[in-house]
Amino acid sequence: MAGGRPRPTLAERRAVIAAARAMSDEGLSPGTSGNISLRVSGGLLVTPTGMPAERLSPEDIVALDNAGRAAPGQRAPSSEWPFHVAILAARPEAGAVVHCHSRFATTLACLRRPIPAFHYMVAVAGGADIRCADYATFGTPELSDAALSALVGRKACLLANHGQIALGSTLEGALKLAREVEVLAAQYAGVLALGKPVLLDAAEMERVIAKFATYGVQPAVASKPRRLAARTTTKAKTA
Repeated sequence: MAGGRPRPTLAERRAVIAAARAMSDEGLSPGTSGNISLRVSGGLLVTPTGMPAERLSPEDIVALDNAGRAAPGQRAPSSEWPFHVAILAARPEAGAVVHCHSRFATTLACLRRPIPAFHYMVAVAGGADIRCADYATFGTPELSDAALSALVGRKACLLANHGQIALGSTLEGALKLAREVEVLAAQYAGVLALGKPVLLDAAEMERVIAKFATYGVQPAVASKPRRLAARTTTKAKTA
């Protein structure tokens, strides 16, 4: 990625707004909770602090360089900008980070419960469980360190007494994973309400994780040869 000042496009700013609105509309982050970042040339875009998603316009989205410095004249970035900067710096394969306070993921996070291998889909986050990061005050370097630790070998984690984080190579991928984590959190909470979950063993989760390497990848469809229109030829009649 190029250094220097960030050079986001209008389309990238609009993509961040669309993702923020989707997160709000779907109930993943009520009110002004949650935030989003997107890797761009020279840095990243991050949602501003304290603004409802429905009120965002392209100029409200804050551009930071790779050290987290914002050019003057912009809105204040989300208070969680430090972990967005830290995660994108540490995870070059990630193109976007979604942080939200979704209901069930936050419920488990407040219990400081990771999500174990109660269902094979836990592997969608990259491993045999979805860890819960240690608690630290929001917006601090300590929270960034805790999140990075919980994300080692993973694409998502819970934040103790806080919410969840999901990464993706694209903004759409990060948001999709955040949805998946919330579904898993709701299912796990339901299982806990009924009894003790039966967990898949390490060997099975290794098999599942291996299968997830190609999960959702569609094979190329060979193009069908075009049918040539039947042609009729008329023989000239001889006298």
